[in-house]
This record gives sequence, structure tokens and C-alpha cells, in this order.
Amino acid sequence: MLMQLIGKIWKKLPRKTRSWAARSIQPKFTVSAGAIVTNDEGKVLLLEHVLRPSSGWGVPGGFIEHSEQAEAAVRRELMEEVGVELADVTLYKIRTFGKHVEVMFLAKGIGEGSVRSREIIGHGWFAVEEMPAEMSLDQQFLIRRALGVPEAESGSGVS
Repeated sequence: MLMQLIGKIWKKLPRKTRSWAARSIQPKFTVSAGAIVTNDEGKVLLLEHVLRPSSGWGVPGGFIEHSEQAEAAVRRELMEEVGVELADVTLYKIRTFGKHVEVMFLAKGIGEGSVRSREIIGHGWFAVEEMPAEMSLDQQFLIRRALGVPEAESGSGVS
């Protein structure tokens, strides 16, 4: 009975008020978009990021801006950071880390790229077996799995 009354009141509230109330009581989170980008030689684009923990090396990407779609965000980030355009973009995986959601794509890179952002120290195209050893094991495993590289070929022992 109480829920029905609350429901009636809720439906009569202005749309903006309902939206504000819903957002006020929901947990907050961040969302980023990244891509495992390969070139015609099968090499993977990795960026050395100033703010990334550990070595700094990892897949390119960044935070999604207000009202931006995930694919548009990853295309924007690649262009801003290293000037690489993307083709054949497909959704690979969505995963969560606490209050963070990561949308990961697979894509082909167009162009070699060059550092264009103060956030990026360096970039390179790496064969899967030649990725920086100090790079996050999680990211190495993500790339290997996405590209279908069996563990025995990777030589890292990551499972």
C-alpha cells in the first residue's frame, strides 16, 4: 500500500525532479573507453602514460565525457593522444573495477602516430611477445586473450 502511494507521488513529480532524486541516491562511478589497437603487421599499439601506475605502459583510452558514446570517446582519445585513426572498431568487453566501468574495443589503427599529449610519454607498436615486461600483467593478459594468443606462445605464465 505504501509503495503504491509512493509510486503515485513519484509519477506526478516533474521529470527533472525524478531525475535529480534518482541520481542523488545512486552510487557514483567513472567510465572509460579503451582499445586494443593492431596494425597490418599484427602489432599492438601501447602508450606510456604519465598517470598510469607501475610502468605506465598500456592500451590507449581515457574517460568518457558527458553525453559521449564509448566508441566516440576511444576514437577521440586516440586522435588526441597519438593521432591514430581507428577502423573496424568492435566492442570486445565491458568490465568493472569497484566504482569504475571500462568499455574495451578491438580496432585497426590507421597511421603510425606520434605523441600529441602531455599525458603521454611515448608510444610504440609491439609484437605480443615483445610487450614491455613491466607492463601490468592484467593488461598483458587482456591483450593476449583478445587477440587469441595462447598462453604457451606468450611465455609469460599469465593465466
